[in-house]
Amino acid sequence: MAAPFPVLRFLRWLCSALLLAGLMLGGLHADWDFAQISRRAQALYGPLGEGQQRIDAWQELLATQKQIPELEQLKVVNLFFNKKVRYVEDIDLWREVDYWETPIQALWKGAGDCEDYAIAKYFSLRHLGVSSDKLRITYVKALRQNRAHMVLTYYATPEAMPLVLDSLIDGILPASQRTDLLPVYSFNAEGLWLPGTKGNKKVSDTKRLSRWQDVLKKMQAEGFPVETTN
Repeated sequence: MAAPFPVLRFLRWLCSALLLAGLMLGGLHADWDFAQISRRAQALYGPLGEGQQRIDAWQELLATQKQIPELEQLKVVNLFFNKKVRYVEDIDLWREVDYWETPIQALWKGAGDCEDYAIAKYFSLRHLGVSSDKLRITYVKALRQNRAHMVLTYYATPEAMPLVLDSLIDGILPASQRTDLLPVYSFNAEGLWLPGTKGNKKVSDTKRLSRWQDVLKKMQAEGFPVETTN
């Protein structure tokens, strides 16, 4: 999301997030049949080329990192996608102003923008067993770039200072050390939060909505055992 941070575009994002925030992803802990996923991806997108190597590497990561501590899982997943995916604007990659990729699409292309990193990291950590209440996809204003940005945040406990998994840097730092990021709102399957003087405040139990639903439908088409519930 490399565009400046205009109010109208922020409001559009906020409306989209309110639609998608309440979705629950089923099948995250079920086995993922990567042979089937690769076949379906090739049928949908054409030859995967070097993307197949990136998908195979993702499969290996998910198969080998389930038993390590959560903080190590954060580091492994964050670095994996930061290294495997290069930043490219949606308009250049997909000819759309705002397109949300599945993890398979990001690895097939080897490219995506900030929400695509956050989405891929979220699905990876959920599949590795990290609870959804510890993860929030967070919209921020990146002050140095003067643009909207998306990161994944991790809360060890509900009241903990979150750790920030960011496509801009490989290091995972507490939010208190990321003074270059101004939080706007965050969401996960359980609701929407707004920042405040007394900490984050849950402001909504969200309902189903569109852009995230599109991601889940694309993942189903790719062969993932995805289900949605309220």
